[in-house]
Amino acid sequence: MSESRGKIIIRGKIWKYGDNVNTDVIFPGKYTYTISDPVEMGKHALEELDPEFAKRVKKGDVIVAGANFGSGSSRDQAPLSIKYAGVGAVIAESFARIFFRNAINIGLPLIINKEVARIAKAGDEIEIDFGLGKILYKDEVFVFPPFPEKILEILESGGLIQYTRKRLHIED
Repeated sequence: MSESRGKIIIRGKIWKYGDNVNTDVIFPGKYTYTISDPVEMGKHALEELDPEFAKRVKKGDVIVAGANFGSGSSRDQAPLSIKYAGVGAVIAESFARIFFRNAINIGLPLIINKEVARIAKAGDEIEIDFGLGKILYKDEVFVFPPFPEKILEILESGGLIQYTRKRLHIED
């Protein structure tokens, strides 16, 4: 995929999980009030569901899951832990609404695509072009509605706070 509306193209290995992966499984509740550093959060991502995940995930890898990914409490530690573990995107049959918004706000791209969620296999390679709304998996192309320009800008900036700082010319 050489042509893209945006700059976000993700290539990585698939990590496959089922339905109803909730926020307490994504980022264990026992750390909610003890870990505040996002890098440290990433070291505990999905540890109760897949103890090897945070140790073996590589930058740009993609989580593919079933329905209702991110259900449970609205803590932003869940998407933060996934992002800081190195995950480039999450594809699922569906997402909990507040998880979806929290993920976009922190710059973690999410895609709803039931077909890919059903056929993808753990360990396979996948490529996602967010500007064109295309997923390349095993020589097949799957489409999803391309993200609106503003959402692409938020994701390219690394999240809503960084996007706002950039727009207002605020230095860190």
